[in-house]
Amino acid sequence: MAAPAVHQPRSSKTESYVDNKRKDDVRQSNIVAARTVADAVRTSLGPKGMDKMISTASGEVIITNDGATILNKMEVLQPAAKMLVELSKSQDIVAGDGTTTVVVIAGALLKQCLTLLTNGIHPTVISESLHKVSRKSVDILTAMAVPVELSDRESLIKSASTSLNSKVVSQYSTLLAPLAVDAVLSVLDPTKPDLIDLRDVKIVKKLGGTVDDTELVEGLVFDKKVSHSAGGPTRVENAKIAVIQFQISPPKTDIEQSIVVSDYTQMDRILKEERNYILSMIKKIKATGCNVLLIQKSILRDAVTDLSLHYLAKAKILVVKDVERDEIEFITKTLNCLPIANIEHFCEEKLGHADCVEEVSLGDGGKIVKITGIKDMGRTTNVLVRGSNQLVLDEAERSLHDALCVIRCLVNKRFLIAGGGAPEIELSRQLGAWAKVLQGMESYCVRSFAEALEVIPYTLAENAGLNPIAIVTELRNRHAQGEINAGINVRKGQITNILEENVVQPLLVSTSAITLATECVRMILKIDDIIMVR
Repeated sequence: MAAPAVHQPRSSKTESYVDNKRKDDVRQSNIVAARTVADAVRTSLGPKGMDKMISTASGEVIITNDGATILNKMEVLQPAAKMLVELSKSQDIVAGDGTTTVVVIAGALLKQCLTLLTNGIHPTVISESLHKVSRKSVDILTAMAVPVELSDRESLIKSASTSLNSKVVSQYSTLLAPLAVDAVLSVLDPTKPDLIDLRDVKIVKKLGGTVDDTELVEGLVFDKKVSHSAGGPTRVENAKIAVIQFQISPPKTDIEQSIVVSDYTQMDRILKEERNYILSMIKKIKATGCNVLLIQKSILRDAVTDLSLHYLAKAKILVVKDVERDEIEFITKTLNCLPIANIEHFCEEKLGHADCVEEVSLGDGGKIVKITGIKDMGRTTNVLVRGSNQLVLDEAERSLHDALCVIRCLVNKRFLIAGGGAPEIELSRQLGAWAKVLQGMESYCVRSFAEALEVIPYTLAENAGLNPIAIVTELRNRHAQGEINAGINVRKGQITNILEENVVQPLLVSTSAITLATECVRMILKIDDIIMVR
């Protein structure tokens, strides 16, 4: 009789079938979506880049080529694509410039990642290689950099000019670049040289004139008129300025209710009490010697009434009302005074002092209030930006902010690097040489990422209407011969020593662009599934 068959247990070493198709599809869809966002802003890179007209749902129109602004206004729904929008914001926070560059680099790296994944390389291997490329790139860029001193004003202006050259208002770079340098250096605290707070530079926009009329004002500027409906003064010398956060108007009931007055004597009594209430406040103000009042905007009731303006005019006190709540800190820091929250705390010690407060007419552009000759002025400054229309005005403000950020970068990390695609092509060359030293899949990955960095000079040439293949090939040859500062001069349409052409940028802009782009790409690469939670 035959022995019964014994069922052998399945070996644990037996290969099991795993469906990787979904993981591949998720990675591919994420990379494609993110690359689409990168391609959308790619044409706006460089001095000859195109501008985007953004029309919002509210009917607002924006014309800009600032990468962070374009991406911020785009309605991106795909989660991975949103990461590139956040990437651009991060670059804006860290460096303030290079917001288009960082997205274009990320798009090029993702393209290479897709090729590597298709060739069967594991995402973890690609991610690790990318991390090593990032660290090596920072070392290469730092070795290329040229140290700069803050006393070297010319170098700072060159750097600010380079950031402005790609903007809509690039023709005004000779005016805006020195202005940005002077603004940042004026708020620099010698005791804390590495800390620059750009909130200490207030940009005031005023329609009318041209960008040529933009000026740096040492003092305070208000984009509003003096409240002189009751015939008050419009110019005060030897000003004693109070910043008040209370209302010079009759009090209201705490709860919503109406008071019915049926007798004329009662009405006269109410009006008389209101007059006495306002007069007593103004007498206390006048007793301190105060002759200029900056009144914070009130939500609950009118900050001033016609009656209080009348009495203030009689007391020869200049009034600027409706000062925004978020401006109070800047104003008090500039005037070196304290905000006053209650009439009972009104005293001379809390006042600021200035040589002159006056209302200035800007022709058809309206009027502004200027406070100049401030005693013991804080480390702040004002920039009055002018423009022929709102679109130019807004873009001038964005461009000036980028220039201010570039100078802040140089204060934080005092190194300059060549522009015009020179650092990217040098990175590509040195990483390519480094890839030959490495072994296995890592070498293959690094070589691919080295090729990806050529996207910046390629795009610069393409946007300038040059032959990108010929330009990048010649650029590669010049760098191979040791010309590390050779870059694309888009004005001459040829390759020159870009450092001698004064096309420079802070080292921090380039290093943060590489590190942030690689970090974002690594994160996208390691996503293998999207889980929707309702």
